[in-house]
Formats: sequence, structure tokens, C-alpha cells
Amino acid sequence: MHRITGKAGGDSLIEMSPTESFNDDVNGYHQHASSSAGSLQQGQSAIDKQQQSKDSVFFRDGLRRIDFVLSYVDDKDGERKQERRKVYEANLVKVGLELETEDKSESEDGKTYFVKIHAPWEVLATYADVLKIKVPFKANDIPDNSEMPMNWLSTPFRLPEHIKHPEPDYFTAPFNKSKSDFFLIDDKDTFFPPSTRNRIVYYILSRCSYFRDECADKDKKGIKRLLNNGTYTAAFPLHDCRYGTRSRDANCESERYNLYKYWARFLCFFKEQPLNLIRKYYGEKIGIYFAWLGFYTEMLLFAAVVGTICFIYGFLTYDDNEWSKEICSEEIGGNIVMCPLCDKKCGYWKLNTTCNSSWQSHLFDNVGTVFFAIFMGIWVTLFLEFWKRRQARLEYEWDLVDFEEEQQQLQLRPEYETKCTNRKLNRITQEMEPYLPITSKCARMCLSGATVLFWISLIIACVIGVIAYRLAVYAAFASIMKDSPTTNLQVVGPYITPQLATSVTASCINFVIIMILNLMYERVAIWITDMEIPKTHLEYENKLTVKMFLFQFVNYYSSCFYVAFFKGKFVGYPGAYNYMFGKWSKLRNEECDPGGCLIELTTQLVIVMTGKQVWGNIQEALVPWLMNWWGSRKARNHPESLYSRWEQDHDLQGFGQLGLFYEYLEMVIQFGFITLFVASFPLAPLLALINNIIEVRVDAWKLTTQFRRPVAAKAHSIGAWEEILSGIAILSVVTNAFIVAFTSDMIPRLVYMYAYQPDMNMKGYINNSLSVLNISAIDLANRPEEGENPSWFNSSITICRYRDYRYPSGHEKEYQHTMQFWHILAAKLAFIIIMEHVVFSVKFFVAWMIPDVPSDVRARVKRERYLVQEYLHNYEVEKLKIQLSLNSNNDCTCTPMIYPSLPHHEVLSECL
Repeated sequence: MHRITGKAGGDSLIEMSPTESFNDDVNGYHQHASSSAGSLQQGQSAIDKQQQSKDSVFFRDGLRRIDFVLSYVDDKDGERKQERRKVYEANLVKVGLELETEDKSESEDGKTYFVKIHAPWEVLATYADVLKIKVPFKANDIPDNSEMPMNWLSTPFRLPEHIKHPEPDYFTAPFNKSKSDFFLIDDKDTFFPPSTRNRIVYYILSRCSYFRDECADKDKKGIKRLLNNGTYTAAFPLHDCRYGTRSRDANCESERYNLYKYWARFLCFFKEQPLNLIRKYYGEKIGIYFAWLGFYTEMLLFAAVVGTICFIYGFLTYDDNEWSKEICSEEIGGNIVMCPLCDKKCGYWKLNTTCNSSWQSHLFDNVGTVFFAIFMGIWVTLFLEFWKRRQARLEYEWDLVDFEEEQQQLQLRPEYETKCTNRKLNRITQEMEPYLPITSKCARMCLSGATVLFWISLIIACVIGVIAYRLAVYAAFASIMKDSPTTNLQVVGPYITPQLATSVTASCINFVIIMILNLMYERVAIWITDMEIPKTHLEYENKLTVKMFLFQFVNYYSSCFYVAFFKGKFVGYPGAYNYMFGKWSKLRNEECDPGGCLIELTTQLVIVMTGKQVWGNIQEALVPWLMNWWGSRKARNHPESLYSRWEQDHDLQGFGQLGLFYEYLEMVIQFGFITLFVASFPLAPLLALINNIIEVRVDAWKLTTQFRRPVAAKAHSIGAWEEILSGIAILSVVTNAFIVAFTSDMIPRLVYMYAYQPDMNMKGYINNSLSVLNISAIDLANRPEEGENPSWFNSSITICRYRDYRYPSGHEKEYQHTMQFWHILAAKLAFIIIMEHVVFSVKFFVAWMIPDVPSDVRARVKRERYLVQEYLHNYEVEKLKIQLSLNSNNDCTCTPMIYPSLPHHEVLSECL
């Protein structure tokens, strides 16, 4: 018999009576009672290490599989912790788990104990029923018509069939312990795969208490709290073998070795990913991340090809760049004197000094860029829509179709169950369940929102501080570097400018600020998410994701937004410049690089994006490897048979609570770079593609070789990241339209060519785009100091030019905007409206045309639901026949509970 202990509701564990004989209707199982009882005694006689190999995933008897391992050490607070462990392990035995302890004398360091946990069939069957885990009941009979024409072309990229499809395709149904003979159970020991076994054990560990029955503190439960207070040092499931060699045990699957051989090595970069094997070994949550990453990388190939073509177009039209020719010309650019770029410390300069940057700007600032910006708006829609279809197929293949409902109803977080002391009746299940009062929920949400806003305001304040730094030091760099020895360098001398020095130092300061705030905000985000007490694991992750991404969005994109939409836009004009905090601050608003703002945005994007990706990959691979190398330096000298499997995994890094979150964050931040600002750098998708090809293998390598095996977890989608990607996709259309209109010179050039040049060419554009200022109009306090002007400047030069469309000195509308300025502004606004409407129309039409769920998947789902009902109906009818035949010689009435199931089946079928 089973009896329920603990609180009512979802937090209860099923206690197995010690007198119970674990027999099923069909599948019997006898518990190894003696081993579980003896496991709590730490004074067991040590086994000679030479007698058997310790590199095993089984108990000492070689039969019972190790599903989970707990480790601990004795310390100064040993008595309290020992008492907690004693009670906790006793409660684990009560719920049916079997334990076996490795004494510290058996461990490599001589001080670590290892508690090995095995879940027998009865426990697995009971909790598989509780968690509604889907298991096979019939082989899939729907023919696979997915063969593609000319499929032989993909042969070099395919994996062996036993790696690609490690398991046959079955129809599945939620496990029901009372109908265990309904399912395809060939071997109870292997029926539940290791990932499902460790998920069930972790479910029990998370809810098992470490207080005695007479103790009033019901909050003391769960392995997470025991890890936090140091009672245990680690809790993890085992890898099934070493990653470099197969296990010597024939009963061990050696899936880790297969993953390393066919997936984690960089030489496999051109091969498809073994997604089904990843899902089987690590669980659906990690499997769906790699499915998304692989799909994203595949889609990047199309964007990279089109972006490269647009870049090549800019390169091939290099010689048709009339405005750059005028800038570089001695007759035109060499005779145009430009006004100083800062007060006092900057002198007058000639336009032809920007010759190099104007040529470079043409590579990205051309008609092809406009086409590419529109293309990317459509590409991102196709990416999201096709991913929904791919995700729907994975949901069916991985038995996740109804998972969200199960997640909400069955997998409450232990913290929610513990902290929510109020109970209310669930109208659906008619059971009492914990809940958080609406007043408490609102107060927590308000405090959480205020905290997030405060931190976002803090990062904005830091960005403003960095901008103020740039304004303050630019003039100083201009003065210092005028006579610097670097100006005499042959190759790099012309590129070491005050603008470069200012940008580099400001970027370094910004990077340090980002790192410090990231470190602090991560802990704050976890704290406020815990404070909100989310109900389910899915809700917890989504809340944390939104909080972290909002902060990271401001953190990573603020500098690009500043360069794209603010820098050089509110400068004023010589003689009436605008200042950041008023004229008293002497911080004159920053102007764009002489080559234009677009090339500066391109430079910023390249540095931030490539630098972040390269550093991220090095850090992801190098840091865990170095820590593992140092931690296992002594144990590596031992023979393989003496370095136990649990010690090998204990020496690896733990895959933390935010392990997968940072992988998603890294890719979504990259996704933002290649969509929000792609109009300034068409090669961004190519760089992202190269990075992601490496990223897939780096992530696979570190997960397979450098981290402990994560607890298997289910997820039917990428969660809140999907909504974030959709938001970025919509925002990218707006940002790219504004970049083309306001950051590039595309619109002013087109307006000049079609409205102000009778010959429909670009001759005279440079002279037309520069306004004239009488030098005498500049205040004496703002004019260049003695010695700041170049040697060619003399008193005969009375005017200077600046980038704007204003009437010249002496005109009746002196320094006011010309009519051409308003024509250009109208053209820019018209371009934004037209581009947004065209792209959004195509986006929504494409989204409407492409169904989220493929038709064959929809048919398979209906077929499976129908078969579940049909087979359950036939199963109950057969049981009824058997019961009637057994009672045919007696006057009996049939069990009333059988009859309702017949019309019940008819109702379900009718609804279907």
C-alpha cells in the first residue's frame, strides 16, 4: 500500500511502506532492502580498490544503476550537517530510493564522501505516473515521406543511422502504473532512459524534507537548500562513460562517447547535429537549444550570401563614387577649408584629409545596403516562421505536444510550494493547492519592476558619463597628438587620430563598466525573481530571462544607438554650438567622424560584435578547461580503474542554474547586432555565421567534456526568447529605416541627384552639401588657440565650411536651414514610412502564408491521440473479458467502474 506524507497538494512524496511487496499486475519487482538499509551506515568496511573497476555507473553489485550522486565532506559544523544528512537520507529511503555510500577513505582526496542513489522500478513507475511521462505503447505506423529529391547530395553531411536515430519511432502515451502491461516494456531496467531516471530522482530530491516529523519547521526541504547551506557539496547525475573511450561494461550505452565522436569534435563542423541523441542524453531542454542554434546557423547562410553580394557590389562600384573623387581631389577637396571640430584645441583642416574614410564609407553606404536592409526585414520573418514549424515538429517527435499544461499543473517549484502557506481549491482538479494572495503578488511585482528600472537607469547614467568623458577628452587628445611622434609613422600614423584615441579609451571604460554592472545585476535579477515566487519552473525562467535581457539590451546596444541616432545630430553650427549640459559645461556635443556617422557605426559594430564573440568563445572553452585541469591534477596520475566515475564527474564544473541562459543570451545579443544595425554593415551575418559554426562545436565540446551531466529537464520551446526575437525583428525594421534615412548619406545624395542636378549625376554634390561660415562669426573664446592651426592657414582665409544645409553669412536668413534641408527631411520621413509599410506588409503576409504547424505533424498528433483512445479501449475490454471468464462459473456482478469507461471512450472519440 502507498500512503501520502507531508503537505497536501503537489509537494507530497509517496512513501513506500517497508512491508510492501512491490508487485505490479504484470511486472513484479523485489526491492533490494538490505542494500538500502545498509547504505546509511558510513562505517562500512572499505573495499579493496584493486578488486574491481571504479569507472562504473553501477552499484557494487554491478546490477543497480547509479541515478544520482551526492557528495559531502566533514567540517567544523559537522554535527548539525550530519544530523540533516541522516534525516534526509532516511527520508529518501522511506520514499523507496536505495543508497550506497563510498567512504572518504575510498576517495582520491581522502575527505569526500559520495552517496550513490538508485531508483528501483517501483519508484520510477510511481513517479512516471505522477509526472505523466510519455512512454511508447506502439510502433509508429505512419510512413515517412520526407525523402527529398537529389537526397544523395547531403550524404557527406549525414550521420550514421544509429547516431541520428538512436531509438525507434513509437506512438507514446502518459505512463499509467495501473496499466503497465499496456506499454512496450521489454526490460524494466532499461525501459526508462537515464535522462528520465535522473529527472525523476531529482524531482524526489527537490521535495524530500530533512526535518523530523515532530519538527515544526516545514520549510526545511529540498536538495537545493542543502547545497546552499553546505550540508552537501554537490549533487549530480553521472556521465555514462569517459568521453574519449567506450565503457568496458556491455550494459552501459556509452552515449557520451558517441556524442563526443560525432558531435563535439571541431572536425565535425560540416555534419548535422545528432539532435535525438542529444535529447536522449541531456533532455529536451538542452536538445531544443542546440536545435534552435543549428537552425539559426543554417538560416544565417542565406543572409550571409546576400550580404556578401551587397558588399561586393559596393566594392565593384568603387570607381563610380563621384563624391569621394571630389573629396580626394586637390582642386576641390584640397581647397575646401573646414571649421574646427572642437573649441580652442582643434584647428582648421582641409576636406581632402578625409579621403580614405570617404572611400571606405562607400563600401557600406550604397544602394545595395538599402536592398539588404529590406531583405533582412523579410529574412527575419522567414527565420521565425520556419523555426515555429521546426519547433512544432520537435514537439511531436519528442513527446512535448501537451507539455505546457503538464508543466503548469504538475511541476510546481518546491520553493513555491514551501513559501505559499495559503491553500485554495482548484476548480478543475477539486484539490487544495498552494497559492500567492493577489496583494502580495502585486507588491512583489511593483518592487521587482522598480528594481529593474533603477538598474536600467543606472546603465543609462553610465553611458551618459562615458559620452561626457568623450566630449571632455577629445580636445585634450587633439592638442596632445598634434605634435605626437606617432604622426611620423609610415603605415599607422594617419590612422592614429584624436577621434580614435577618444573612442578606444571610452570603449575600454565602457567595457569595464559593463562587466562590473553585469556581475552585480545578475545577482540582483536572481534575487528579485526569487522574491516574486514564480509558480512553475517555466514561469521562473521566463521572468528571469526578461529581466536579464532588458538590462543586457541597454548594456550592449546603448553605444550603437548613440552613434546611430544621436551623435552628430544635435551639434548646432559654428558660432552657435550646442553643449551637453549648457554652455557653462564647455562639453560641446560630439560631431561624427569626418568620414560620416555610418562608417563610425560600422566600426563600432565590428569591434563590439567580433570582439564579444571571439572573447566569448575563448572564455567558454578556456576557463572550464583550466579549472578542470587544475582540479584533477592529482587524480590524473591514477590508473583508470581507480579513478571512479563519480570522482571524475565531481572534478568537472557544474552546469549552473544560468548555464543555458547565457548561451541563449549570447546568441540573441548577436541576433540583435545582425538585425538592428545590419544596414551599416552587410557583412555582419557572415561574421555571425562563422562564429556560430565554431559556437556549436565549442558548446558541444564543453558540455560533453568539461561539465557534469546536467539534470534532464523538459521544455517544449525556447521560452521567452521567442517573444524577444519577435520584438527584435519588429524593432529592426524601424532601426534600419532610420539608419538609412538619418545616419547614412543615401537620401541627401538621391535628393541632390534628382531634384538639384539637371544632368542627373553627382557632380558638385560635395560643394552643395557644405554650408559657408564667415570665420569672424566664431566667438573669440571658441577660436583655435595660438599654434593649433596648421601652417598653411593664414589671415587671407576668411571662410570655413561645415556639414549642414544653412544659409551663408550675410544672407537675410543667415544660418537658418535652407529649403533643401526641408526637402531632404521630407524625403527621409517618406522613405521611413514607405520602407516600414512595405517590409511590415511583406512580413505579415509571409507569417500568414506559412502555418506554424506542418500538416503532416498535425495529422500525426491526431493519429496518436486516436490510437491512445482506441488502444486503451481495447485494453479495458480485454481485461473485462478476462475478468468475466474467471467469474463465469459464479453469479457475479461486473465491476461498476468498468462500464463508465466504454461510453467515456465514445465521448472522447466524438470530440476528436
